[in-house]
Amino acid sequence: MPKHFSLLIIIISLDVLQAFAQKHTLSGYISDTKTGERLRGASVYLTDRNVGTTSNNFGFYSITVSADSASLLITYAGFKPFEKRLLLNKDYTIDVEMEPGASLEEVVVKGLQKPTIQLRTQMSSVDLPIETIKSLPKFLGETDIIKAIQLLPGVQAGNEGQSGIYVRGGGPDQNLILLDGVPVYNVTHLFGFFSVFNADAVKSVELVKGGFPARYGGRLSSVLDIQMKEGNKNELHGEGGIGIIASRLTLEGPFKKGKESSFIISGRRTYIDLLARPLIKKQTEGVKTGYYFYDFNAKANLKVSEKDHVYFSGYFGNDRFYAKEKLSDVTTNAGLLWGNVTAVTRWNHLFSKKLFGNLTAHYSRYKFDVNTEEQSRTNNNEFYKLRYFSGIEDVSAHYDIDYLPNPNHFIKIGTGITFHRYKPGAIQAKESYPGASPVDTLLKYQFTNAKETDTYIEDDIRLSSKLKSNLGLHFTTFTVNNKTFTSLQPRLALRYLLNNDLSIKASYAQMNQYIHLLTNSGIGLPTDLWVPVTKKVLPQQAQQVATGVAYNLKNNYEISVEGYYKKMNNVIEYAEGASYLDVTGNWEDKVEMGKAWSYGAELFLQRKKGKTTGMMGYTLSWTNRQFENLNFGNKFPYRYDRRHDLKAAIVHKLSKRVELSADWVFGTGQAITLPTEKYVDNNGNEILVYKERNGFRMSSYHRMDIAASFTKVKKKHTRTWIWSIYNVYNRRNPFYIYLGTKDVAPFNPVFKQVSLFPFLPSFTYQFKF
Repeated sequence: MPKHFSLLIIIISLDVLQAFAQKHTLSGYISDTKTGERLRGASVYLTDRNVGTTSNNFGFYSITVSADSASLLITYAGFKPFEKRLLLNKDYTIDVEMEPGASLEEVVVKGLQKPTIQLRTQMSSVDLPIETIKSLPKFLGETDIIKAIQLLPGVQAGNEGQSGIYVRGGGPDQNLILLDGVPVYNVTHLFGFFSVFNADAVKSVELVKGGFPARYGGRLSSVLDIQMKEGNKNELHGEGGIGIIASRLTLEGPFKKGKESSFIISGRRTYIDLLARPLIKKQTEGVKTGYYFYDFNAKANLKVSEKDHVYFSGYFGNDRFYAKEKLSDVTTNAGLLWGNVTAVTRWNHLFSKKLFGNLTAHYSRYKFDVNTEEQSRTNNNEFYKLRYFSGIEDVSAHYDIDYLPNPNHFIKIGTGITFHRYKPGAIQAKESYPGASPVDTLLKYQFTNAKETDTYIEDDIRLSSKLKSNLGLHFTTFTVNNKTFTSLQPRLALRYLLNNDLSIKASYAQMNQYIHLLTNSGIGLPTDLWVPVTKKVLPQQAQQVATGVAYNLKNNYEISVEGYYKKMNNVIEYAEGASYLDVTGNWEDKVEMGKAWSYGAELFLQRKKGKTTGMMGYTLSWTNRQFENLNFGNKFPYRYDRRHDLKAAIVHKLSKRVELSADWVFGTGQAITLPTEKYVDNNGNEILVYKERNGFRMSSYHRMDIAASFTKVKKKHTRTWIWSIYNVYNRRNPFYIYLGTKDVAPFNPVFKQVSLFPFLPSFTYQFKF
């Protein structure tokens, strides 16, 4: 009998035995009465018992206590509290529909504080409300979830304007980015300047930087968990926006009114190619060129029975650049395409009032494809084709169980299997000309299949009225090329209440990663290659410890201070002179494997209620790496090492119609490698001498953005005009630095800075109906 079925039988048996005790269970689902959306993380308290729990990812809650009267209080940020007095002389099922509106200030909980930061066991974690993200200033008019995440402490942005994240010294491959539980391997559009996530289709965003619960695995540095909306179960609604580079539309509603089933579809597309086409046509003859990206999200939520729900969701997105030129005798086509596809099916089943199961099957694919072709217009047998492509595919199945035997335990157990298909790079050339032998050549790294399994158990334990712990184990195996790697990863988080508003926290997490990213240190193109571990290139490993304090001031300000230390082994970088375009030989011979260290402190302040809300974060950190054959074997700063990083964002509700927002960021300059000497050899070749890797710094980065939104509620719809300005005071921030010459005699060598975005206004028209 499979292990997880045996475990399920044991849990059900314990559940049955516990039923003989004089205890009763209160359970049900918590949802938004307006839309029917399930609310995850809602706080459920029996105020006179001084015990509580939270709803799971699908809005289910369960709490078991001794028979007696009880006062039930359910709270969720932005919703009116739900209160009910009942006599627990039997098991109750209470499905709660919460009304949006009132703040928590209207409720006084005697003997029990509200679910604020100091009460949570988890540390190094931030939930960012989607409405807050939408209120922040927008780059070129587009709401961007990743850029909002960049405003948090411990998170570094990539280059100017780009949507990459580097968390606590980690690289971009060390972030597990999940959309409805499915990994997304490339999260950027427009050569890195926008993320692929359409905020109109998103319900919740959570970033975990450390103290990882055992249910998460596969990456070293962070988990970004993004959940899509389920769709409005009550009536048809829509919203959209028209900006200067893209437009979007979202529709959601019930399949049939009165049934607990719903759908949501959401699409977004740029129209840069359509707007630029007349200009390009006017300036060129016979050339057709353009660029666009699109996203499409869809989700269906079906209630099969009182105990069963089924979900289907998918994401489809691509970027495409194309160029076509017709000459008298030849047609030339060039193209660049990259994008993601994800699909997931979920089945929720309620085994009992304490036992909740979720079966998930998903598919994820990322591909990058660039090609050029010349075709004779007079002879179909005369052509030349060159194509470079890479990608990765996953097919996976997981089963997860939530078990809530009593208020002192919230047990999560799960197991899964994933099949990976790696295509780390290939060049295909085809050629045919009269009088010459045809050419059809394929040069590639070896395409590889791998199998990964994971099993975990964790328990959020209430040890006393002041002490809570989240304890867990995560076990993985990874089989590739007849070699199996295994890893047992312990996880521990502790929270101790010093008083009702102040707690101290600590955590330890060991993480393993069986995938590497061969990343090109240049800019722009998504040429990064995903590759598996091998006998030569070992799994990445990390150990992170963190400690801190969390303070809730007047139930409106949340303040946290954390210090962390992270050690990483088997990180990789391209060897000197290696390139992603060179697919001859073995990629393992073109990388260096080394160590990394990151440590620092983070301060985070949030104001969560009132007309003026906002957040501020400061990070003091050091991040270094070391490779035997790079930088003469000496340690060097990581490219995105920043000593100081300060960020602030504020949103002010001036009136019911007018809202103002602003953000400001400051960061120590990016570490770069520059030549220190130049000479000409005997053959007349110019030689540049580099002495220290990342031994220089660009100038500090700082920028302010502002926005104003003007909303008017009409009879059948609501419209909003949003005006944003990126880089208000026109700071010329460095994008990159190169070695040039002075513009006047004697034309000596000099380093020059390239800046990208000046003062940049934009507008968006939004509507809801």
